[in-house]
Amino acid sequence: MGKEKDETLKTASVLAFERKLDLSDGLFQAGLWEKRSTAEAWPAVKVREKSVRGTISNRLKKGDEKDPAKLDAKIQNPNLQTVDVACLPADGDTLQVSFTLRVQAGTGRPSACNQEAYRLKLLQIVEGYIKANGFKELARRYAFNLANGRFLWRNRLGAEEVEIAVQRLAEGRVVKEWKFNALDFTLHSFDAPQNSQGPLAELALAIEEGLSGPNFLLLRVAAFIRLGRGQEVFPSQELILDKGGQGKKSKTLYEINGAAGIHSQKLGNALRTIDTWYPEAAEYGPIAVEPYGSVTTLGRAYRRPVDKIDFYTLLDDWILNDKAPALDNQHFVMAVLIRGGVFGEKEND
Repeated sequence: MGKEKDETLKTASVLAFERKLDLSDGLFQAGLWEKRSTAEAWPAVKVREKSVRGTISNRLKKGDEKDPAKLDAKIQNPNLQTVDVACLPADGDTLQVSFTLRVQAGTGRPSACNQEAYRLKLLQIVEGYIKANGFKELARRYAFNLANGRFLWRNRLGAEEVEIAVQRLAEGRVVKEWKFNALDFTLHSFDAPQNSQGPLAELALAIEEGLSGPNFLLLRVAAFIRLGRGQEVFPSQELILDKGGQGKKSKTLYEINGAAGIHSQKLGNALRTIDTWYPEAAEYGPIAVEPYGSVTTLGRAYRRPVDKIDFYTLLDDWILNDKAPALDNQHFVMAVLIRGGVFGEKEND
């Protein structure tokens, strides 16, 4: 039974949390699969432009599809466009994607909070969760998403082989390394293959210790994807807000000092794709931890306030009403706090 709501306690209007999984951008390099041991010296994958003459393939306006002359006229006009493209070189069959990950303690400790009573109650709730559960389940899922190469996105599809090397760094040197065959791991659950459970458990424990403190954890992650010589690879695509003018590219890829790369935000989205605690998870699989369970590619929010399973409803019930969510949703709330963000409640005008 939950206690009566404490009327003196209210959600802070200023409430923010720093992220505890801090990622760098990912760098694309290319080489040969057999020479992975020297991969740090591999040349960067370059982004280059190309102009193509495409055909009209978009849906026609209502009425035009019934007029063959109008369709023929459109087909005769070429669809000219300039796009960015990134490919492996002719003498390289393997893509390396590398980045660093810093795991820090302090989950649930606000970086900004203008209600002291609320802050103290929040810390009490978080400490109770940690005492009862620790970060074991969350760390296991983060480790799983490193091992399965989810962060590679489209680059993982159709690969002949995918090896993930995770190095633990301290004082500028490697103190531990774990290697995983990413294709042994599923993207649809968190059931680890038998032959990887030992290394996976070790990596998960290191992440759990990083979240618990007192020392942070620094990892270097390098993924090797054997695709074939000259094959196209897929860096992040830039969002161009100013699309005016002539001769603009229709696709602009992300570059880091002239090398193809992937945004840290995209890596982070993949790493926190651990939410299988929402009602439709059996059908759709893991989604990224977001306050409303939003998946923009599907145009859906899987944790709607009307269903009382969104982050804000769960957090308010837990702190203001002493109604602890089910354990699965406790994991979700903590994962959102690890994600970080600004969660204050707007004051009425």
